[in-house]
Amino acid sequence: MAYDLVIDIENSPGALAEVAAAISDAGVNIAAATCIGSGERAELHILVPHPEAARHSLAISHQVAVSREREVVVVEVEDRPGVLADLTRRIAKAGVDLDLVYVATRNRVVFGARDLASLRAALDLEPVS
Repeated sequence: MAYDLVIDIENSPGALAEVAAAISDAGVNIAAATCIGSGERAELHILVPHPEAARHSLAISHQVAVSREREVVVVEVEDRPGVLADLTRRIAKAGVDLDLVYVATRNRVVFGARDLASLRAALDLEPVS
């Protein structure tokens, strides 16, 4: 399983480096990241396989807290034009409302939705038990 962690960070030089170092020092790989924010604060989304270790490392080393955490669906894709359009058409046809999309390493796309079971079904993925 994969988890999207949302971390509210200061929008300043080095803030992302500190968070990334804390997580890597805990032995957790960051498989994807996206950061949004133009003011004094920014919202950092990171994709990790082990949220507990990342959360713990951030709390003890940098007094930075994970503000939201949730399971997401990660799909391996071919790197070609139209892949995202094809996937999102299938998801829309199934009536699934996406609330998160970003690209991860190794040609993968991260999707978030309230109804993960329907999202997995729309993408022909095995259900998680």
